[in-house]
Amino acid sequence: QVQLVESGGGLVQAGGSLRLSCAASGRTFSPLGWFRQAPGKEREFVAVINWSSSITSYSDSVKGRFTISRDNAKNTVYLQMNSLNPDDTAVYYCATTKDKRLPGSQTYEYDYWGQGTQVTVSS
Repeated sequence: QVQLVESGGGLVQAGGSLRLSCAASGRTFSPLGWFRQAPGKEREFVAVINWSSSITSYSDSVKGRFTISRDNAKNTVYLQMNSLNPDDTAVYYCATTKDKRLPGSQTYEYDYWGQGTQVTVSS
């Protein structure tokens, strides 16, 4: 059974930075991704990284500001978020797949989800 536990969320002022972490247990050879969901909106793709860290992909809204990385020795994926703005306010979720295929930006492509961590950016 795969378990994903996010941490690192909080309240930050616009222009600030946060680093989210997601600790994975169980199947750890799969790509890991980050999504976010703002109040009243659908869950949206943020970034994904493959197992070897050789491939990353970002949504246009975070490209150049966010960086996804992973430490396989710690079974952990990170999301470094810089230059945050109020539009980044959301619950951030970690997700992974049942196999090694690199998923895209759709929620249905991911099989396991964490419980989420709240990020609030004040103006």
